[in-house]
Amino acid sequence: FSLSPSSAPLQVELHVHLDGAIKPETILYYGKKRGISLPAETVEELLNIIGMDKPHSLPGFLAKFDYYMPAIAGCREAIKRIAYEFVQMKAKEGVVYVEVRYSPHLLANSKVKPIPWNQAEGDLTPDEVVVLVAQGLQEGERDFGVKVRTILCCMRHQPDWSPEVVELCKKYRQNVVAIDLAGDETIEGSSLFEGHLKAYEEAVMSGIHRTVHAGEAGSAEVVREAVDRLKTERLGHGYHTLEDEALYSRLRQENMHFEVCPWSSYLTGAWKPDTEHAVIRFKNDKANYSLNTDDPLIFKSTLDTDYQMTKQGMGFTEEEFKRLNINAAKSSFLPKDEKEELLDLLYKAYG
Repeated sequence: FSLSPSSAPLQVELHVHLDGAIKPETILYYGKKRGISLPAETVEELLNIIGMDKPHSLPGFLAKFDYYMPAIAGCREAIKRIAYEFVQMKAKEGVVYVEVRYSPHLLANSKVKPIPWNQAEGDLTPDEVVVLVAQGLQEGERDFGVKVRTILCCMRHQPDWSPEVVELCKKYRQNVVAIDLAGDETIEGSSLFEGHLKAYEEAVMSGIHRTVHAGEAGSAEVVREAVDRLKTERLGHGYHTLEDEALYSRLRQENMHFEVCPWSSYLTGAWKPDTEHAVIRFKNDKANYSLNTDDPLIFKSTLDTDYQMTKQGMGFTEEEFKRLNINAAKSSFLPKDEKEELLDLLYKAYG
């Protein structure tokens, strides 16, 4: 592996969405091949529409997926290919281990109303999606030398999917290492968690690891519920934990891992640039966190974007990059023996 410009020799990434890490060329190819109308005909035009350069809102960011997902969702060949190309992308970034997450239902195109182009290909089940993604990732591992495991996402607005998500985690636990809860955290009321409690309880009983998007746009109270009710072991983002000093102190004592996505937090409006970013506090307190891309297609980024942002704008050092990658490896959802192998690899690389 060559050193990335950030100089953190080997990197571990724990928070990146497969459907937010697709090559624009692949979207255009399948749009054309499948006769699906897209809002652009060239890579540049497509990135102008779905890419973000300025801060937005979380719902505004989530709306970007609607532009391009129809070209991929429900297509067996496309799903396997985006998984394979994802591993290639991460190899170029100097990543040695990555946990990539996605909603099997969204990739299967589990919409409320059936869509004709999906039926034309034969209905694709979420179960089949998990198999296709695993095949693409395994071929990518073989060809590019990056170790990859997956996390399956429940979606906040679709609690009906969650029981099947946890069953898929159990069925494919060789490749699937955890369950996640993603989607719009600004939804009002109890729907943030209520419909997903049973799935998370089943995950706990079945020994399935757990992470939750919480405290990105939501309050510290959302973080508390993710920890106390869903029994999450890691927090996706978690920035607003800092609004509650007692909660933050408790989570640090419990060695909670924060999956930090700095560039994402700027563009989704989760972080206001006139305030100190939560990751600076995490760094100063020697908290347990990692740096991640989240959705590099929409943010027009690579992992190095996040490293450069923290290095140039927040005073991060090479030693801190090494520390946070070791913490990422320790907080990964790999089995004990594989985790120790990953840590050995990092310790050797870091000297």
